[in-house]
Amino acid sequence: MIVCDNTQRRYALHTAHTTYQMAADADGRLLHLYYGKRTDAPRTIAPPHNDPGCWPDLLPQEYPAPGLGDNHAPFFAPEWSDGSRAAALRFAGAEVCPAQDVLPGLPSFHTGGETLRITLQDPQGLTVTLRYTVFADCDLITRSAVVENTGSAPVTLRGVPSGVVDFARRDLDLITFDGAWAAERTPFRGPVRPGVQSIGSVGGIPTHAHNPAVVLCAPDATENRGDCLGLALVYSGNFRIQTERTTAGIRVSAGIEPYGFAWTLAPGEAFSTPELALVYSGQGLGGMSRCFHDAVRGHLLRGRWRDLTAPRPVLLNSWEACYFTFNEEKLLTLARAAKTAGADLFVLDDGWFRGRNSDTTSLGDWVADCAKLPEGVPGLCRKINALGLDFGIWVEPEAISPDSDLYRAHPDWALQIPGRDTLEIRHQYTLDFSRADVREGIWQQLTALLDSCPVRYLKWDMNRSLANVWSAALPADRQGEVYHRYVLGLYELQQRLVDRYPDLLLENCAGGGARFDFGMLYYSPQIWCSDNTDALDRLMIQYGTSFFYPPCVMGAHYSTVPNHTTGRTASVEARMAAALSGTFGFELDLTQYTPEQLDELRPFVDFYHAHGALLRTGTLYRLCPPDGGAAWAIAAPDGSEAVVFASGCVLDGRSLPLPFAAGRQTYRAAMLATGLEGGTERYSGESLAVHGLPLPALRGNMPGFLCHLQQED
Repeated sequence: MIVCDNTQRRYALHTAHTTYQMAADADGRLLHLYYGKRTDAPRTIAPPHNDPGCWPDLLPQEYPAPGLGDNHAPFFAPEWSDGSRAAALRFAGAEVCPAQDVLPGLPSFHTGGETLRITLQDPQGLTVTLRYTVFADCDLITRSAVVENTGSAPVTLRGVPSGVVDFARRDLDLITFDGAWAAERTPFRGPVRPGVQSIGSVGGIPTHAHNPAVVLCAPDATENRGDCLGLALVYSGNFRIQTERTTAGIRVSAGIEPYGFAWTLAPGEAFSTPELALVYSGQGLGGMSRCFHDAVRGHLLRGRWRDLTAPRPVLLNSWEACYFTFNEEKLLTLARAAKTAGADLFVLDDGWFRGRNSDTTSLGDWVADCAKLPEGVPGLCRKINALGLDFGIWVEPEAISPDSDLYRAHPDWALQIPGRDTLEIRHQYTLDFSRADVREGIWQQLTALLDSCPVRYLKWDMNRSLANVWSAALPADRQGEVYHRYVLGLYELQQRLVDRYPDLLLENCAGGGARFDFGMLYYSPQIWCSDNTDALDRLMIQYGTSFFYPPCVMGAHYSTVPNHTTGRTASVEARMAAALSGTFGFELDLTQYTPEQLDELRPFVDFYHAHGALLRTGTLYRLCPPDGGAAWAIAAPDGSEAVVFASGCVLDGRSLPLPFAAGRQTYRAAMLATGLEGGTERYSGESLAVHGLPLPALRGNMPGFLCHLQQED
C-alpha cells in the first residue's frame, strides 16, 4: 500500500511488515524519514541547526546531488555543457500508478503492487523521476530512477545511482559477500567505519570478487533476531555499493560503477537506472533472506520455469567426465550410466564444436566437430533421446578465440582499443555486445544450433572479464557508454532467446559464479553457483549465496572424490546434501561406477524426483553456520514437511532445534543414507522445536546427514 499525501508532501510505502517514509521539506528537498517495522505514525526531522547553508550536508536525502553544499562522496554526477558538476533537485510532484513501471531494456521484479513516482527538478534543465514499487507479500520495495534532460544543451551523466538510503547517527554492521574463483560469496562482516567503504566491479561483470548485494544490520543482529536491511542491484555489469559514515549518519548508495561510465543525454533524452531491491526485517538475517527468497520465486523468475512445483530435470554434465577428450560413443556410454543413475537430462559441455580440443581455439565457431560427432549435434541428440534422456548443450556466446574462423572473418567484432594490443584472457577475446550487428551474428548461430534438434537445456557461460573496452560503433565522446550498452545487449539477446524458446531451460554461468545476480535470474531460473563442487567448500559458498538467493536457483552438482578442484574427499551423504540443496545434477564420470555404486545413488535421485517441489518452494532455515560443518533445513511453509541437512563437524551427536516444527504435531523422521535399511523415528513438534532433532555422531572424511521429516495425520 502507498500513502500519497500531496497536500503535506508526505509519502509512505507499506508492505505487510515494513514502512518506508519520506517527505519534502520547505525548501523542496526530498528527505528520507524512516525505514523499518510497520507503523502508521508519521516521522519528522528537525533542522540540524540555524544555518541553512549547512543543511544539505546534514539532512538525510532520498536522492542527493553534489556541488551545492552536500559534501558526501558524490555518486550522482551530472556534467553540464559549461563543465560544472552540480545539481539542486527540488520536489515537483508525486503520483501513484496502479501498475508497476517497465524499465526499458532492463530486468526487474514484476507482478508487484502500486508504484509511486516522485519527480525532482533542477532549474537548469534536469528532471529525475524516482520510482518505488511495493511488493507487500514479501516485504520487498524496489527503487529506480529516470534522469531526463529537459534543457536545451547536452548533459553528461558521470554517475547515477539507482538508490540512496540515509541513516541517522547509529552504529551499524556491514556484511558483504566476497571471494574469488572457486570461493564465491563468502560473508564478511564488520562495523561501518568513518569514511567511505565500497565494493564493486570494473570488469564488465560483477566478477567473483564481490556480489552486488550487501546487508546493513544492528551490531547485535543474529540469524533469528535484530534489525537487518538488505540491498541488491538487479544488474549484471559494473557496479558500486558504497557506505559513507560522517557526523550526520550513514549513507549507502548503489548503482552503476562511475568508472568508465559517461552517458550523454541530448535535450529530451532520458536514462533509466537498474533497479535496486530493498528488504527490511526485524527477524534477523534469516528473516531478511526468506523475504528475498520469496521475492525471487514469486516476482523475478519468469516463464515456464517459474512454476517451481513442476518437475525439474536431474542432469548429468559431461565436463568433469570428459573435458575436451571424447567421441560420440564415449558420450553415449556416459549417457547410459546417467540413465541408470536416474538422470533425466544429458548435457554436452565444452569441446563439441569445430577444432575445440583445448581452451586455446574455436570459440565463436558454433558448428559441431564432425571428428567427434560424425552426425553432428542432431545425430547425438537423436541417440541421447533414444536412451530416454533429454539433451542439453554448453555455449560461450560472448567470447571469441583469436584462432577461430569467426575472428578471421570479423576481427573488428572483438572489443579492442585502436593502437593497443588486445588482451587475451583464457586465450580469448570478448565480442562487442554493445553492437547490434555482432549480436545478430551470434543470434544466427545460436538459432541454427537450437533449431537443429530438440535442445531442452542451454548452459550460457562467460569465462573472463572485459578489457580493451572500446567500440567501433560509437564516436570518441560516447565511449563511456560501452560497458552499459554491453550489458543491455546481453539482456536483449537473452530476452530474444527465452521468447523464441519458452520451454528451454537456460542456466547462466560466468567462470562459475562471477555473474550470480538478480539481473541474470530474470532470464534464467538458475545460475551455476561455483566451479568448485567440493562438499566442504560448498557449505560456505551456498551459505553466503543464500543470504539473497533461494536454494532453487543455485546450480549444484554431485561430483567425484577426490574432488577435481580441491583433491578433498567427502561422504556420499555430504556431497548429496550440497547438491540436493540446489538444482541437483551430476558432474562426474559415472562410467567408472560399478552397478552397485550406481544403485547407491538411486535413492537420492528418487527422493529428488518425489520431493523436488518441497526443495524448490520450501523455506530455508540456516541452523548452523559453516565452520568445518553446517546444518540447514528446507521446510514447507506450514511446517508440515521438511528436509534437514548437516555436514562435517556438526555431526558430533548434538541436537538441532527446528524453528518451523509445529508443537502439537508428531513428525516421522526418515534418514537418507547409503546402505540404510529403512528405519524411522518419531518426535513431537514441541520436542523438535525446543530440544531439537538429535544428530548422529559420525566420523570420517566429511560425513553427511539427510533427514526427511513428515507430519503424521
